[in-house]
Amino acid sequence: MLRQPSKLNVFARCKHTTSSSIEQIRERLAAGPTFQDFVQNPTHTRSEWEDYEGKLRREKNETERLRLPPWLKTTIPSGANFSKIKAQLRELKLATVCEEARCPNIGECWGGGEHGTQTATIMLMGDTCTRGCRFCSVKTARNPPPLDPGEPEKTAKAIASWGLDYIVLTSVDRDDLPDGGATHIATTVKEIKKRNGNIFVECLVPDFRGNSDSVRVIANSGLDVYAHNIETVEALTPFVRDRRANYRQTLKVLKEAKEVNPNLVTKSSIMLGLGETDEQIEQTLKDLREAGVDCLTLGQYMQPTKRHLKVNEYVTPAKFKMWEEKGAQLGFLYTASGPLVRSSYKAGEFFITSILRGRREKSACTTEQ
Repeated sequence: MLRQPSKLNVFARCKHTTSSSIEQIRERLAAGPTFQDFVQNPTHTRSEWEDYEGKLRREKNETERLRLPPWLKTTIPSGANFSKIKAQLRELKLATVCEEARCPNIGECWGGGEHGTQTATIMLMGDTCTRGCRFCSVKTARNPPPLDPGEPEKTAKAIASWGLDYIVLTSVDRDDLPDGGATHIATTVKEIKKRNGNIFVECLVPDFRGNSDSVRVIANSGLDVYAHNIETVEALTPFVRDRRANYRQTLKVLKEAKEVNPNLVTKSSIMLGLGETDEQIEQTLKDLREAGVDCLTLGQYMQPTKRHLKVNEYVTPAKFKMWEEKGAQLGFLYTASGPLVRSSYKAGEFFITSILRGRREKSACTTEQ
């Protein structure tokens, strides 16, 4: 749980905080764990990555699946913390994207990992999506079950009992609802903030089919981080995402959220390994920055089942490092880039929390003056 800074501490930090630039924020972040502390698989050394001689890219018209390289192999989830969170979620009938999307980091995030940071991304509005993206294993239907009106309060109570200071909410797409479920998500954020005003809330939301009113409802709900994933480069979007998802529509939604509430941190994510070129990736990064996006994550696409798109390429850790550096050059507040990085991952939450705390201190400083 976050504690409010004392007046003495506020004044002591006042001069430093009010003059903080992006570079100074990055210096503060550097004092904590490095990004690699979160994303490197400790069971594999750098030499193993560099010396790997397996095939990393499928040739044109080749149908055989690629073998998983060593840097993408993770341990089977286990441990007391993992079991505790899983039991609580089952008891409350809450869904998580961690399970539904078969995230490879579920054991580390739920179990706490080396840094003891427990994270679970709650998926609102049920476990059935109205869209059928070719990369996603969440089940789909034209008319999913109706929303649970008690879900916002139930979710807020569960989160309050966990004592976290950062929570990620995501959701399925609900094109069957007039507002796409925006009011339901906003109500959940408000319930969480009502129980703990200090908690930071990130919402990874749908595009609401570009509905500006729905974007406004979410942006003004009291959340801290507005996230919406662009997923892939523009040329591959029609082949990867549902036909109702649109590259330019995603950019529009992210830009509008920032215009509605300039204090929001906006965030997006790209999957690599679907056949995109370096030039297309770089253009996507530039498009996101032009839309005002603050934070970016890049991770390896992993085929969830045989029914989904095959991996076209396993991108090396060195290449991910290159995109991390490119993101910094383009001016993102932070760029989380690594094979096992996902749009909601505790490395990102650590970095964003540091940024938000700095802003909160600055705001308190201004109020006290």
